Amino acid sequence: VQLVESGGGLVEPGGSLRLSCTASERISKNYGMGWFRQAPGKEREFVAAISFSSSNTFYQDSVKDRFLISGDNAEKTVFLQMNSLKPEDTAVYYCAVRVYSGSYHSTNQYAYWGRGTLVTVSS
Repeated sequence: VQLVESGGGLVEPGGSLRLSCTASERISKNYGMGWFRQAPGKEREFVAAISFSSSNTFYQDSVKDRFLISGDNAEKTVFLQMNSLKPEDTAVYYCAVRVYSGSYHSTNQYAYWGRGTLVTVSS
């Protein structure tokens, strides 16, 4: 499975961006998809995830009231709507397919990764 992220760019604080992640093939309904981000000099961290079987969503506490993940395996695309962006949201954002049954927050539960899209929040 190949994943391609898009929608990143430069935005002012308080602005919005919508990221897209498109898969090369349909993802099993038993899996899910997540968004992670990595800022310069920091480890990759969990942002949000969605389960295709239950449609449940999961968020990092710092983005819970600002970001929204959506999508389904049939459409092969998952979105991350990001509102009220802050400078600390600046990072490369990656999407990944979750294939294991552990925590949605752990990178080792994901088997396929995109190359990322850069989000810069700055005035």
